[in-house]
Amino acid sequence: MIAIIPARGGSKGLLRKNVRILGGKPLIQWTVEAASKSRYISQIILSTEDDKIADICRPLGVEIPFMRPSKLAQDKSLAIDTYTYTMDRLINEFGYIGDEFVVLLPTSPFRNTEDIDMAIGTFYDNNADSVISCCTVEHPVEWLFNIDRYGKIEKNNVKSNQMNRQDYPLNYIPNGAIYVLKNSLLKKFHTYYFKKTFAHIMPKERSLDIDTAFDFRIADCLINEIEGLKND
Repeated sequence: MIAIIPARGGSKGLLRKNVRILGGKPLIQWTVEAASKSRYISQIILSTEDDKIADICRPLGVEIPFMRPSKLAQDKSLAIDTYTYTMDRLINEFGYIGDEFVVLLPTSPFRNTEDIDMAIGTFYDNNADSVISCCTVEHPVEWLFNIDRYGKIEKNNVKSNQMNRQDYPLNYIPNGAIYVLKNSLLKKFHTYYFKKTFAHIMPKERSLDIDTAFDFRIADCLINEIEGLKND
C-alpha cells in the first residue's frame, strides 16, 4: 500500500510546525520513521508545496514525484482534494496500480508502526471502504451545549444532567493520525465515511494531534518523559 504524508509549509495554529524540532528531530520525521517500518507500506509519498519540508524528507527515503500546487496548499483547501489529486497523478502519470492508500498526518508523532499496521490490517481483513483512527471523548456528547450571541447557554439535551458520566456509552472522535482510504470512493462521495467504515481505536497518549503551541509543549514533555524512561 502507498502512504501519503501531507505537509503544508503554512500553518496558522503553529507556524512551521511540520519542521519544528521535537525530541531532536523535525516533527515530520516521527511519522516518516513509523511508516518506514510498516509491513504493508511499499512507498511513502510526500505531498507538500514547501521546499524545506521536501529537503528534510528526501534523505529519509520519502518520494516526492511532484510538488503540491499552491491552490491545494491554502488555509481553506480541503484535504480530500489534496489526496485525490495526489492519487490521480500517481496513477495517471507515474504508473501506480491500486486504489487504496493510507494518509499519515505528521502532526501525530505518537502514532506508531503497530497502529499503522493494525489499521491497514483492519482494512484488508474486513474488505473495508475506509478505516479511521480515533480515541474516546473525555466527556459525554450529551454534556455539550451551544452559546447564543447574547451569551446564553442553549442545551442540546434536557436529560444531560440526569446520569453520571460513567453511565453514558463511550463516544469516539477521529484523532487525525490514520486514514485508510479508497481513491475511487473518495472522489465519488467526497467523505471519509461509508457503509463499511471501521475504526482503529488508539489510547489518549498516542492520539495527540499537534495544532497549537500548547499542543507542541505537551508533546515535548511527553517525549522527554519517554526518553527519560528509556535511559533509566
